[in-house]
Amino acid sequence: MLLGRVLLGVTFIYAGYSKAFLPNHTFWPLFFLKFSISTNLANFALQVEAFKLLPAWGVQFVAHVLPFTEIALGLLVLTGWKLRIWASLLTAIMLGFFVVVLRAYLLHMDINCGCFATPEPINLKKVLEDAAMSALAILMTTFAFIEARRPHPWAAAPKPETV
Repeated sequence: MLLGRVLLGVTFIYAGYSKAFLPNHTFWPLFFLKFSISTNLANFALQVEAFKLLPAWGVQFVAHVLPFTEIALGLLVLTGWKLRIWASLLTAIMLGFFVVVLRAYLLHMDINCGCFATPEPINLKKVLEDAAMSALAILMTTFAFIEARRPHPWAAAPKPETV
């Protein structure tokens, strides 16, 4: 479970960071636009819109909320605090990503994934990658619920009674 937490946590942190904070290379001569968060989020909104799933307000909402949600979820999963809640939410988001990417692949949409703010076309490799990450998220969540039923390892063990 620790390996899954680290892998998914770091992946989510980097995915959110790359969408919001990585330098925008389309305006390379203009330094002040190069590090513009709003420009990066606008570019991400174009990638979200390409999936043709949401109305205009939904595209803007996802583009402005998802990167920061990914960063926060990644950090919360890494810390392990209230893991059942955050792992469940991360799993729901991962399954949503998988369904959206699978739909785009099956419809032969020639678009970029937008996962790590790089132009990455949606192909079978991307579908399998999202399927594997979704399976790992499901396993992590399952183990988080199983582990929550066990007594904490630091809890004092009951002392045997003497007769």
